[in-house]
Amino acid sequence: MIATMHYDEFGFLEEEEEQSVAEAVEAVPLVPHVPMREQFPEAGSDYLGGHSNGWEYRSVFGGSKLVYTYEMVKQFLQEEGYGDVPIPATADELKLFRRPRQSQLQLFAERGYIHNPIKILFSNERGQRNNLILCIYNEQAPDHLLRFHGVLRPELTK
Repeated sequence: MIATMHYDEFGFLEEEEEQSVAEAVEAVPLVPHVPMREQFPEAGSDYLGGHSNGWEYRSVFGGSKLVYTYEMVKQFLQEEGYGDVPIPATADELKLFRRPRQSQLQLFAERGYIHNPIKILFSNERGQRNNLILCIYNEQAPDHLLRFHGVLRPELTK
């Protein structure tokens, strides 16, 4: 039993109401979390600190060290249903994707790790070297692979 105490304007105890723990739990509506992979955020919506345009979700993660930032990204991907997508095991492995090996051969303009349907990109802004940009693409969107690889630009599709 949970005792709820009420006080009047002078600070005196008015009455005690008893409420069972079960009733208190029932009073709080529980909404189950639906992972992003099952229900992609709608266009124009903000979801857990990021923004979605309906076919791409983009969020910036930042920590005091790249190791912490990458752990946040890994946890987010796990919780949102992308735990089966292969990603680098550690932040040190992720660092290997920071720079292209040969500057003349660039398949992707972004600097970071790319594996459909996610991109983990390094920030280009000064002072934000520990930030990671996470892009998740809607696998159910039309022309998903073309959009993921940047072949089909959103302004061309209407």
